[in-house]
Amino acid sequence: MLDRAIHDDPASLGFAPDRLARIDAFLAERYVEPGLIPHAQVLVARDGAIAHFGHLGNARGDGTPVGPDTLFRIASMTKPIASAAFMMLVEEGRVALDTPVHRILPELKGVGVYAGGGAGVPFLTSPTARPMQMVDLLRHTAGFTYGFQNRTNVDAAHRELKLEAWHGNLDLDSFIAELGKLPLEFSPGDAWNYSVATDVLGAVIQRIEDKPLDEVLANRIFAPLGMPDTFFHVPADKLARLADCYAFKAGEGRVMYDPGASSAWAHKPRLVSGGGGLVSTSLDYHRFCSMLLNGGSLEGTRILGRKTIELMTMNHLPGGGDLSSMSRSMFSEATNAGIGFGLGFAVTQDVASTLVPGSVGDYYWGGMFSTAFFIDPVERLHMIFMTQLSPSSLYPIRRELRTMIHAALD
Repeated sequence: MLDRAIHDDPASLGFAPDRLARIDAFLAERYVEPGLIPHAQVLVARDGAIAHFGHLGNARGDGTPVGPDTLFRIASMTKPIASAAFMMLVEEGRVALDTPVHRILPELKGVGVYAGGGAGVPFLTSPTARPMQMVDLLRHTAGFTYGFQNRTNVDAAHRELKLEAWHGNLDLDSFIAELGKLPLEFSPGDAWNYSVATDVLGAVIQRIEDKPLDEVLANRIFAPLGMPDTFFHVPADKLARLADCYAFKAGEGRVMYDPGASSAWAHKPRLVSGGGGLVSTSLDYHRFCSMLLNGGSLEGTRILGRKTIELMTMNHLPGGGDLSSMSRSMFSEATNAGIGFGLGFAVTQDVASTLVPGSVGDYYWGGMFSTAFFIDPVERLHMIFMTQLSPSSLYPIRRELRTMIHAALD
């Protein structure tokens, strides 16, 4: 059975114990004690065995400490889970990566590329060079955007229509209908833009299965993998375990965004977000990562085929490009040189270009509240980092953790 306890001998897993131990000391001194982040949790595992599981700070303002069962809003760490569910449908022959999206979501048939207008003026569009395909949703080359990017008239329309409001007036079907009225930022496959594409993928899953997305993920992934603490809204009997969540506000510093005791996640969302809606624990996500690292199975339960995992963790960006060259906005920084994108997560192509220790083929992603994970299939290790502070770009914690964890390999 997959180890849920800390391994009593990290050295037998190939780690230098003193180097693993200094991770917690670093996070405490650099981030938690000065109040830069409210709390932290780091899980490091190798071949499914937990070598390190550190808990720092209080989960709530009332002094409740962070512990193994603390619940965190994992935001975009939802995306790999939704992507895995979609690939299960691919394996069953019910959809393919090159299936035009409008075959399943006819509301998106004929959507054009932005050519002018907006801000009170009707949009002008031009035809796409080719139809949007399912692979474009998985790798964020569909041409969609996010309202919070604040850079174009298209994302301004997202904000005006409140397209991404989980507790607004839209469910997944009406979300797709409204999205289909807006232009794309670019023709599918021409560029990379972080976007609502995985929410659209969630609508595809729901439409194919003819069941609510949350029910599909629970039945296909959470129950089979033994992930009892992963859900889109927190049950009343588990709410006491949900951490407080903060945001950074210029001039004020860290401010409360969503208190655990009265969280918005205590209520079932109208718009179930396959791109960012889940709450989970480090131990639950540990099981999901272990399944991926193990080639799609865990404890005798197969979720995906081994060759499907291999396909998902290849770089699918057109022409073998990377994020720094293909991104239209977020993730275009030089720190993303050498980073491609697979079917649900970023994939390292050129370790030297990243300037961070790692392996060719390691894959990862994170969430807006600064949570993160990475899986290194060469070293057979994975990490899960949890905290609750947005935006995730405030501090270089993810890069620092990757460096320190790889430095702890003996």
